[in-house]
Amino acid sequence: MSANEEVTAASNGGQEKASPETRAGARPKTSGYSTPGEGRSTAISVVTMLSIFLLWWLASHLGWMPPLFLPTPETVLQRLWESARGDLTDAPLATHFGWSMFRVFTAFFLACLTAIPVGIAMGVSRIARGIFDPPIEFYRPLPPLAYLPLIIIWFGIDELSKVLLIYLACFAPLAMSARAGVRSVSQEQIHAAYSMGASKWQVIRHVVIPAAMPEILTAMRISIGFGWTTLVAAEMVAATHGLGQMVLNASNFLRTDIVIMGIVVIGTIAYLFDLLMRYVERVVVPWKGRV
Repeated sequence: MSANEEVTAASNGGQEKASPETRAGARPKTSGYSTPGEGRSTAISVVTMLSIFLLWWLASHLGWMPPLFLPTPETVLQRLWESARGDLTDAPLATHFGWSMFRVFTAFFLACLTAIPVGIAMGVSRIARGIFDPPIEFYRPLPPLAYLPLIIIWFGIDELSKVLLIYLACFAPLAMSARAGVRSVSQEQIHAAYSMGASKWQVIRHVVIPAAMPEILTAMRISIGFGWTTLVAAEMVAATHGLGQMVLNASNFLRTDIVIMGIVVIGTIAYLFDLLMRYVERVVVPWKGRV
């Protein structure tokens, strides 16, 4: 057999071995390579939370910290049960919970309705960017407590001032992230849409907004966190009910067990909403991280 025939036979043999996978459409194996951060982390999260709870139990029961600073988990659960029945404070836990949910989510949804369009407009229009960028960048670094007195002077001590304070805390991260999402859209996608005859508004609707959705959904998760952190400051304004008001009143009387109970309730609600937003993100933008 000549050298050319040997090369041809080897080539045919390689093709015959690879042809079943090629016909099946199988991808070549890439063992040893994976996307950074790939895989489920539920088990690790469960172990982490159990470890924190165990450390808390040990520190409180073994006297590492006095009960005034760190009550036992059983004490906090007892206070939670008493609050749920209405035996602990002037109102049941459900009443405080309802008022806080109303304030936070009213402000959050209003921020979504206004900040996302503003951010998109800032990304696609230099005029909108020139109008909205200076005031947003001016007040964004300010802590809510800095402009709380001004809000009270202008809008009084009713629910409007509380909702407005949380709204302002949610607005800036939503608007800036929506703008960043628009600016991150690939120019090739925009030019391809124009080349196929799309108008400017069709490009914004069918190209820009879908491409910016991952950033917008992430900003929604971040902004609701800002809303919950601002809740305590908002309920300082002559509030009679609310989780933040309950925590503030308990801190005045050194009731650490009630303070921790309120922190656990607020953190649990925020975490559950974050899980909901993660699910929405997987449904709405399933391509995130895959392109």
